[in-house]
Amino acid sequence: MRVEGIETVRRILCVFPRYTSSFGTFEYAYPLTDGVQAFMPPQGLLLIAAYLPANWPVRFIDENIRPATQEDFEWAEAVFVSGMHIQRQQMNDICRRAHAFDLAVAIGGPSVSACPDYYPSFDYLHVGELGDATNDLIARLAHDPSRPEQQVVLKTVDRVAMTDFPIPAYELAEVKKYFLGSIQYSSGCPYQCEFCDIPGLYGRNPRLKSPDQIIAELDKLRECGVTGSVYFVDDNFIGNRKAALDLLPHLVEWQKRTGYVMRLACEATLNIAKRPEILAKMREAFFVTIFCGIETPDPDALKAMHKDHNMMVPILEGVHTINSYGMEVVSGIIMGLDTDKPETGDALLAFVDESQIPLLTINLLQALPQTPLWDRLAREGRLLDEEDGRDSNVKFLLPYDQVVDSWRRCMEFAYAPEKLYARYQYQCDYTYAQRLKVPVTPEQKSWANIKRGLIMLRNIFWKVGVLGDYRRVFWKFALGRLRRGDLEGLIGSAMIAHHLIMFARAASVGQQSASNYSIRLREASVPAE
Repeated sequence: MRVEGIETVRRILCVFPRYTSSFGTFEYAYPLTDGVQAFMPPQGLLLIAAYLPANWPVRFIDENIRPATQEDFEWAEAVFVSGMHIQRQQMNDICRRAHAFDLAVAIGGPSVSACPDYYPSFDYLHVGELGDATNDLIARLAHDPSRPEQQVVLKTVDRVAMTDFPIPAYELAEVKKYFLGSIQYSSGCPYQCEFCDIPGLYGRNPRLKSPDQIIAELDKLRECGVTGSVYFVDDNFIGNRKAALDLLPHLVEWQKRTGYVMRLACEATLNIAKRPEILAKMREAFFVTIFCGIETPDPDALKAMHKDHNMMVPILEGVHTINSYGMEVVSGIIMGLDTDKPETGDALLAFVDESQIPLLTINLLQALPQTPLWDRLAREGRLLDEEDGRDSNVKFLLPYDQVVDSWRRCMEFAYAPEKLYARYQYQCDYTYAQRLKVPVTPEQKSWANIKRGLIMLRNIFWKVGVLGDYRRVFWKFALGRLRRGDLEGLIGSAMIAHHLIMFARAASVGQQSASNYSIRLREASVPAE
């Protein structure tokens, strides 16, 4: 659905802020691709763009691909911005640049919804999800696009049902320049992990799109040029297990109809390992990756953070069960927990070896607003100023330098080329071998697809196999894949491995932040108003 009944025409510039270099954006892999420049299309701004009146011209700029220019600002009558806490400084910078052209600037999304006080310079604060606040904002701009005399805060009370969401305006984004496609099925999560802000922002009762909506969005992504992988950005794909089971047969049929041209990925709690009926359907729908927030292999720590559902099945058993359905596990790991001990780093490295998980996002604990963790640490006087140069806003129980040193050591050892490629070899031999055997379609045999693969192979062979300083490790793995004709396993593993190796090297010498959620920038700060 769109907003209707508005005759006035306004030109809206939607600007998505750039990310600071981080573990999870895979920028070291981009030079190995065929032109990728950013991670995933942002769902929020593209949804708003599709919701605006049909007669309103909209421009979408992702500053991870190119900055908004003077011509963009001169064209616009108002500017929309959205993003997460880590993009706070960049969002304030977009506001400053837009104000130089005397444009009204509205900000929405998770960061402003959690912390409106972070954004004093914006003209309109859109707090909450798509709903009556959105309609109010559009009506105000239709009446008068100029800057209001003082900041206006609009809070959503009546949300638009997800079954009424329009298809995000993927056609406005340069989708071929993204590492992954993105799609959202649900919003909210039934669990209340201490460190997570999702229940506070979006609720504990997951709201859902219909299967028909998801199929229409997948068709749109494909029509716009997305090939390869599509990531379900839901906070928990099985937050409503019955709904997930209802959706999966539709995904299976879509994959059969389109020739399995998309590989699917999602986030889910580790207790998915206890649901073989879901895993079997996911395998059939060609899901190849599940991000599980394992957080820690320490049962005492899981209990303390209220993540007991991770203990419904032994963690290593759960990982291996998911692998047995052909799906690689990606894991979130947190260091700096109150339950951590001096030997926690050694235990984590042992877990990495035992689990054979290639990609673990190892972070320092960061307290986010609107979380039980934030509230508890505030009561204990353990919340620190984020401007003090630390990588976390938490006063750890262990000495800060000891925690950071342990994180750096874990990054160095977990992502040593020999260790990482050994884990990828395991995935190729065990996990990937369990995947659905799909037919090779005419689309996959097309010259455009073959050319894309050749470009990536050329880049990998030259930048890693010739120029790389870990080329002997790479070639040992690559030759094995080539002998088996597994070009897909070679390309996918080598691209991700290169990012992990290079990022970990920078991290181990203090050149990368130890928290993906910290707003502290390693690079020069951008000015805010």
